Amino acid sequence: MKRFIYGLTLAAGMVLATSCADKLDELLENPNAVNATTASPDFLLNRIQLDFQGLWSGSADRGARLTRIINQGAALYATAYGPGSGNGIWSTAYAGIMADINLLLPLAEEANLQRHMGIAKTIKAMVLMDLVDTFGDVPYSEALDAANFNPKLDNGAAVYAAALALLNESNAHFTVANSGGAPNDYFYNRNYTKWNKLVNTVKLKYYLNTKLVDAAASTAGINALIADGKLLGTGDDFVFRFGTAIADPDSRHPKFAGQYTAGGGDYQSTFFMHNLYVEKGFDDPRLRYYIYRPVLTNTTNVDEQECISQIAPPQYLVGNFPYCNPAGNRGYWGRDHLDPDGIPPDGLKRTAYGVYPAGGRFDNNSAAPVSNINLGMKGAGIHPIMLAAFVDFMLAEAALTLKTTGDAKAYLTSGITKHMNYVRTFAVSGPESAVIKAFEPDATFTTNVTKYVTAIESEYNAAASDDAKMNVIGKEYWLSLFGNGKEAYDLYRRTGKPAKMQPALEEDPGAFVRSLLYPNSYMVTNTNAVQKGGLAVQVFWDKNPASPWIY
Repeated sequence: MKRFIYGLTLAAGMVLATSCADKLDELLENPNAVNATTASPDFLLNRIQLDFQGLWSGSADRGARLTRIINQGAALYATAYGPGSGNGIWSTAYAGIMADINLLLPLAEEANLQRHMGIAKTIKAMVLMDLVDTFGDVPYSEALDAANFNPKLDNGAAVYAAALALLNESNAHFTVANSGGAPNDYFYNRNYTKWNKLVNTVKLKYYLNTKLVDAAASTAGINALIADGKLLGTGDDFVFRFGTAIADPDSRHPKFAGQYTAGGGDYQSTFFMHNLYVEKGFDDPRLRYYIYRPVLTNTTNVDEQECISQIAPPQYLVGNFPYCNPAGNRGYWGRDHLDPDGIPPDGLKRTAYGVYPAGGRFDNNSAAPVSNINLGMKGAGIHPIMLAAFVDFMLAEAALTLKTTGDAKAYLTSGITKHMNYVRTFAVSGPESAVIKAFEPDATFTTNVTKYVTAIESEYNAAASDDAKMNVIGKEYWLSLFGNGKEAYDLYRRTGKPAKMQPALEEDPGAFVRSLLYPNSYMVTNTNAVQKGGLAVQVFWDKNPASPWIY
């Protein structure tokens, strides 16, 4: 009898313990997290697309700062980009996007969701290329093995090759006739012809980045893409569109939300603004679309802008670089490259993001503070991830440096014209349209574009060497990349253009960032991890001279 009671009590205790353990698991499990038993291919793809735009945004912002499109704070590159700088991109890429894609693909294959697979593989290829472009060698072949907590590094070239294979698979998914389901497509609204063109354009970028590794393969690959005629063209632009909602989640463009809520936010780049309205002797037609001035004249108050009372450092004087403010006393208020100063009381006066691409205000000389969330397009901006205009600039580079099919100057002028028209079309499609057209009618804008293109043609014709011609192409591409520092950073490492970039305020800021250090999150959790030698380590396709070839 005692044995029976003991056994019953033990069994009851085991049931209770099991029940408690199950209940604990339920409590510890995030009800919002996606897992193998609750995964929906549609919801997974939604999250993959949203995480991808966030990942791209981080890369674009970092590249813009390194290439002087917007201000880079801190006095030294090593201070600005320590081991913690890469934590976000690393976790989003591996624990977020690629983990979700690995969960999605077998579910989509089982249900014959071909378009889901095409979008997912295209994004995965772009993420892999971004990881290599950012870090160099990265884990891939063992990276998502749940049983391996210490994945090894794969050579960057091998990861790039895996990305190219994914792109080839993506094209097949977009063209197969029989497909189940209809994915929520944040980019192309289920236009798979455009997805196919995007895939081919990412291949173009692949071949252009690897041209110094295998020029013959790049030439053949690019010529084949040109002959196929299925690259992004007008109306095919790959962008992520933001809304105007403020409630959680905030759907506005992050640059608008960061600046128009209370003023302040990023400083614009003195050097970039100099190139927009001083360097050519007349205004770039995009100037008033890119940036907005809350004031129309330069400050005379040293408490607001300390540099107005100082002499430019020697490296600025020798190179005749703009310092502190662009010329002209027009109120373009930014900062020089690697300016480590604190924040003075200038939050409502510094030059702000404009209507393109952040969804802010068009600069019609209204000179009003930007601390109002109802101004301009209210944040309904875009991430210009890959535009049709960018294709023309890349083809211009390829035609000049690889002698691929086509005329470099024709591609160059087409890229400039296409981008300026895109900026204008985007800007007048929203609530700023009346303001813009009252200040600058369509005919005036067209005349300004023609004037600009004619000047660039003359500059290109006068360039005495292919290197000088490449600098014209590189500078014009760079000026078109406002909002997309990702492509600017790759261009800069690939070609060294634009040449003669504004140096740091410190005479020796350290080696230019050719790749990021491996992040802390990777170094402390992977026993096989070995930190690279420094920020000057070049990614596999960057075969150019070591720093200070660029700086």
